[in-house]
Amino acid sequence: MADTLKLKYFRSAVGRSWDQKATVKSLGFTKLHQTVERPDNPSIRGMVYKVRHLVRIENEDVPDDGMKRDDAAE
Repeated sequence: MADTLKLKYFRSAVGRSWDQKATVKSLGFTKLHQTVERPDNPSIRGMVYKVRHLVRIENEDVPDDGMKRDDAAE
């Protein structure tokens, strides 16, 4: 596992709950399509999990939803 996570904000939080918006902001995102690096620890992983539909982990080889991409098409 890497020491840092490279995160990309790819989907807007407009229309989402206030706690999801606050999580995106606490991860350090201010603009859409912005990329930030955060330390790889359980608290950051938990925040990413909470907004996993808005944020992508760019430096990992496994899909962030835990499914193989071939299974997603079925």
